[in-house]
Amino acid sequence: MANSVRRVGLLFGMEDTFPWALARAIDERGGGEIVGVPVEVSALRDSQDFDYALILDRISHEVPFYRTFLKVANARGVQVVNNPFWWSADDKYFGNVVAAQVGVETPRTMLLPHKHRPPNTEASSFRNLKFVDWQAVFAYLGFPIFLKPAYGGGWKDVYKADDKGAFFAAYDQSRDLTMMAQEAIDFTEYFRIYTIGRERVHVMRYDPRLPHHARYVTDGPPIEPALEARLRRDALALSQALGYDMNTVELAVRDGIPYAIDFTNPAPDADASSIGETNFAWIVENMADVLIERVRNPRPFEFTGSWSRGLLAPGAV
Repeated sequence: MANSVRRVGLLFGMEDTFPWALARAIDERGGGEIVGVPVEVSALRDSQDFDYALILDRISHEVPFYRTFLKVANARGVQVVNNPFWWSADDKYFGNVVAAQVGVETPRTMLLPHKHRPPNTEASSFRNLKFVDWQAVFAYLGFPIFLKPAYGGGWKDVYKADDKGAFFAAYDQSRDLTMMAQEAIDFTEYFRIYTIGRERVHVMRYDPRLPHHARYVTDGPPIEPALEARLRRDALALSQALGYDMNTVELAVRDGIPYAIDFTNPAPDADASSIGETNFAWIVENMADVLIERVRNPRPFEFTGSWSRGLLAPGAV
């Protein structure tokens, strides 16, 4: 580094509450040796130097230029949270395979071909593709069915279909997205869980049926201890397997069993106005502690989390 003060760079977009609060928390906890600063980036030289010990990524999923910037920084020895190489490769459908490896239940799910051809393709690009047996899809999933993008997030392009007509109407709107069709879990309880540093867990009651600003439930009943232990175990198992140091895991409880609904969220909502004061204080304080620990004790480079250690041999499913 150019000086004795090590910098934690925060790469972010429109959000206003979390990055600035996090920078202040890093300053307060860093003992004058570690500080939090906004990342500054412009045109990138191939010989670029990076004056950051660590960068927290909150926006590169929306800005491809930033993603390449982060991969180069990572290759030059900067710690990046979350791992930009794995984040570039994962998807929500593949997450179900990871969940099965670590013993976490997921809804029955199928991956669907594009409704419309992706750019720069034509009919002959799909010679390997068979027509979908829609009756088999519906028989496997049952109605209602949720349609959601395999690479998406933020509840964009998510549809609930109660019958075949609604399903095809939703599918017709999916453009060239890669869509998942998923069994609907008729849940009695629903939770959104922060996992930080693959060790710290914060369980929040959540209701996705409510308007966005009201989804974090602050007046729910206490969580039954055995259920809370299972929620914590599942959330940690998923984030450790995926290798995410900042993530949220959404678990819907049906008949006492948590089902992982959405659990690849490496830049989760952390805005004070939506998550509430108590949750906001927890995420700021714990994220600051984890980032400072990563600066003081850098982790060796890794392409992904632990899931690849459990690769199945062909035919072993």
